[in-house]
Amino acid sequence: MNPQLETTLANLPDRPGVYLMRDARGRVLYVGKAQSLRNRVRSYWQKRSSGDPLRIESGLDRVADVEYTLTDTVSEALLLEANLVKRFQPRFNVRLKDDKSYPFIKVTLADDFPRIERTRKLVQDGSRYFGPYASASSVDEAMNLIRRLFPFRTCTLDIREGERALQRPCLLYHIKRCQAPCIQAIDRDAYRRDVEQVMLFLEGRQEAVAKRLREEMERASEGLDFERAAALRDKVRAIERTMESQKMAAFARTEQDVLGYARSGGEAAVQLFQVRDGKLVGQDVFMLENLGDGPDEEALSAFLMQYYATAGSIPPRVLVPRPLPDSVELEALMSVRRGRQVRIAVAQRGRNRELSELAARNAADALAREQARWLADQGKTLGALEELADALGLAGPPMRIECYDISNIQGTNSVGSMVVFEEGRPRSGEYRRFRIRSVQGANDYASHQEVLRRRFHRALSGEEGSAEELRWRLPDLVVIDGGKGQVSAAREVLDELGLVDMPLVGIAKEREELFLRGRSDPVVLPADSQALYLVQRLRDEAHRFAITYHRQLRAKSAVRSVLDDVPGVGPAKKRALLRVFGSAKQMRDASVEQIASVPGISRPLAERIRTALDV
Repeated sequence: MNPQLETTLANLPDRPGVYLMRDARGRVLYVGKAQSLRNRVRSYWQKRSSGDPLRIESGLDRVADVEYTLTDTVSEALLLEANLVKRFQPRFNVRLKDDKSYPFIKVTLADDFPRIERTRKLVQDGSRYFGPYASASSVDEAMNLIRRLFPFRTCTLDIREGERALQRPCLLYHIKRCQAPCIQAIDRDAYRRDVEQVMLFLEGRQEAVAKRLREEMERASEGLDFERAAALRDKVRAIERTMESQKMAAFARTEQDVLGYARSGGEAAVQLFQVRDGKLVGQDVFMLENLGDGPDEEALSAFLMQYYATAGSIPPRVLVPRPLPDSVELEALMSVRRGRQVRIAVAQRGRNRELSELAARNAADALAREQARWLADQGKTLGALEELADALGLAGPPMRIECYDISNIQGTNSVGSMVVFEEGRPRSGEYRRFRIRSVQGANDYASHQEVLRRRFHRALSGEEGSAEELRWRLPDLVVIDGGKGQVSAAREVLDELGLVDMPLVGIAKEREELFLRGRSDPVVLPADSQALYLVQRLRDEAHRFAITYHRQLRAKSAVRSVLDDVPGVGPAKKRALLRVFGSAKQMRDASVEQIASVPGISRPLAERIRTALDV
C-alpha cells in the first residue's frame, strides 16, 4: 500500500458518502456508498472472517488512491453512486448494459406548445421525462401510439401563444399527425390539455384518459358538434383496444413494478413489468453486465439503484424476486424521488407470485436471446476462440469444440450429452445423446468415461474419408462439465485410446474455474471475458441437452406398468385389463378367477399376471 493511500484511509470521516477507488493512472475502478466511509472503505484492506468475496477484492492491488464525497443521508449517497457509475462505467461495478444510451420520452413543458420527443439526455430544463426504455424501438412504439391519439408537434420551431410561426402548415397537419399550432390552428390551452392526456397515457392511466375523452365527447354531442364527437369516439375506442390487450395483473387497482431476474455467468437480465390500476401497462427487459462472482442480491440492488435514480415513474411498491440486504436504503432513495413512501417486497402468493414467476421466465428467455445474438456475431466468437486458445495454451483457436455433461436423479435413468460448437456457434445437427449402460447408480466419473469411450471409439473405428469418420471427426478441444475428478477420469479414457494430445478442460460450476489435463492449478478467466462466456454457453447447452433427454426417459418410465414385463401381455390385453380394473393397484386386490374373466386372458396368463403383481 502506497503512503498516499495509507494517509487517505487514516483520515476517512465517520459519515455517509460515496467513495471512488482509482488506479495509478487515475481511472475509476470502483464506486461505492457507505453509511460510514471510515468503516466501509477500511474494511477492504482488513482480514475478513466471512468467506464471501468482495467485488473489488481481486483488484485491490491496483488501487492507488480513494476519493470520497460526503452526503447528508444514505439515500443521497445512493443517488450520487448511481450517477457516478453511469458516468465512469467502473471496471468492478455491476452496470446496466449500454446504460449511457437508454432512451427517454421527453415532454418540453417549458414551451407554450410542448414537443414530445425521444432523448438520451436528462436535462433540468423544466421538461417531464418518461422511461428509461430498454430500446429505441420501445420508445418509437409508444410515440406512434400516442401520436395517433393526440397529434403533437415534432418540429423545433419557436412557437408562442398568439404568434404565427408559418404561413402554411407542413404535411403532418394534413395527414392528421399534428395540430399545427404554427398557424394558430389550435390555441395554447387546448393543446396543453392534449399534452396532459399524453402524460397520463404514458403513466399508464389509460382509464382516466378514456373517462375524460368520453366526457368531452358527450359535451361535443350535446353541442351538436358531431364531427368532433365522432373523432373523440374513435380515440376512446383505440384506447379501449389498448386496454383490452393488456393482461390483468391483479383484482384490485394495484400500482407496482414487478421484477424478474435471470443470470448466466457475468451477465443477467431483469424483466420489468409495470402494473397500473391493476393492469400490466408496460414491460421492458434490461441487461446487466460485469457481475463477476458477486451474489444475485447485489446485482438486483445495483439495478434498482441505477434504474430508479432516473426513472420517470416510481410506483408505491416494487416486487423483487428475493430479499435484498440494502432494501431500507433503496426504499429511502426511491421515496425521496417519488415524494411519497415506496416499499420493496417479495411476492409470496396469489396473483403477485404468478406475475413474479412470469417475469422471471421472460427474463430467462430474454437472456437466452441475448446470448444467441452474441453467438451470431462472428467477430466476437472468433475473438473469444482466440482468447480461449491463449488462456489454455492451445496451438490455435479451437474451431470445433465438444462439451459433455451427465444427468441423473439418484442414479436413475443416467444419460450423457455431447454438444458441438464450430467457429463458436452451436451445430445442433451434430449433437449426440447417450444412455448410460455400464454404470450403476450416480457415478459421474464412470459415466463420463463410458460416454467418451463410446464417442471416440466410433471416431477411431471409421475408415479414413468415410461418412462415419466425417460424422465423428475429432474436436480441437474437449470440455467436461466438472472439476479435477471429471478431468482425470476423462484423461484416462483419452490416453487409453491413444489420444494423448487431445486438449481437455473441465469447467467447475462453483467458481467457473477451468481445469486442464496435466495441470494442478486451474485457469481463471476474467469475469467479463468473451472466452469465459463462450465456455459457459457450451456448458449450459450441454446441461440443457442432457436434462431434456433425461426428462424424456423419466416420463417414459413413469408411465411404464408392471404388466409390460409379463410375457403374453401386449398393448391390447393391457388395455382390456385396465378397462376392467382401472389400475394395477385394483388388480392386486383381484383373484386369479377375476383376472381370467377378462376377455382374452386365459387362466395360465392370469396366474402369471397374479404372480407378477405379488412381486
